[in-house]
Amino acid sequence: MLGKDYEGQDCALARALEVVGERWTLLILRDALYGVRRFSDFRAHLDIPKAILSARLNGLVDGGVLERLPDPEHGGRHLYQLTEAGKDLWPAVHALMVWGDRYRESSCRVFQHAACGTPLDDRGTCPRCKVAPGPDGVLAVPLRQTSRDDPVARALRQPHRLLDPVPGS
Repeated sequence: MLGKDYEGQDCALARALEVVGERWTLLILRDALYGVRRFSDFRAHLDIPKAILSARLNGLVDGGVLERLPDPEHGGRHLYQLTEAGKDLWPAVHALMVWGDRYRESSCRVFQHAACGTPLDDRGTCPRCKVAPGPDGVLAVPLRQTSRDDPVARALRQPHRLLDPVPGS
């Protein structure tokens, strides 16, 4: 089994990978940016085994990327919310989405500057306003329907501001 750290590497990228570099972690982070907050919604949208999801969420909480909050609607359950450190990962997640769109599979959504509706360029900048909005200033707009039919996928069939909780989450 591979270790979780890069002890011999004196590098900020190695330290970042210790927090976000495991399989599933970036997809969890993407969904958190989309506004997913409940364990059950992460699980349904990602088709991820419970034990792996639990371990990855715990790692993101321990790494300061997510915070775990009591769920006021469901006693004994939790909501997961991005911290400032988690929100600061938006440019990296966006860059990976752009790369995937270019070299692997075209995206099913476009990201727009919420203030003016202009699609962001590949660097995450609004060409019209000349700003790189944070995730709270970005609108995810679907380009086509996906085959997924879970509650998160259904909610994301409409334009959705990043970080706003998806309905039910």
